Amino acid sequence: MAYEFSDASFYENGVLVSELVTVIHMSAEWCGPCQLMAPIVEELSTEFEGRAVIGWLNVDDHPKAPTIFSVRGVPTFLFFKNGELKDKIVNLPSKQVLKDKIETLISYH
Repeated sequence: MAYEFSDASFYENGVLVSELVTVIHMSAEWCGPCQLMAPIVEELSTEFEGRAVIGWLNVDDHPKAPTIFSVRGVPTFLFFKNGELKDKIVNLPSKQVLKDKIETLISYH
């Protein structure tokens, strides 16, 4: 199941302290393309369970993290490893593009 991130989860117990690859789908309820990506995010979270944390963050409810990481539009995907932002994809990537990026980050030491 995809994780629901918040501004707090970046700092208190999550992204910036995790050793796992973390993928955050920056989205909004009003964003049609974001809704199209939601099932893919769910599928990837199941496929990579235990190897990566994958989920979404509602930019309207949690504006701090998107501001810090210069998210200018949604959907945007942020890729973290060892608490560092490693990559960003804006718009509608295919499931395979996301999967390849996650695999690369997992295998990179």
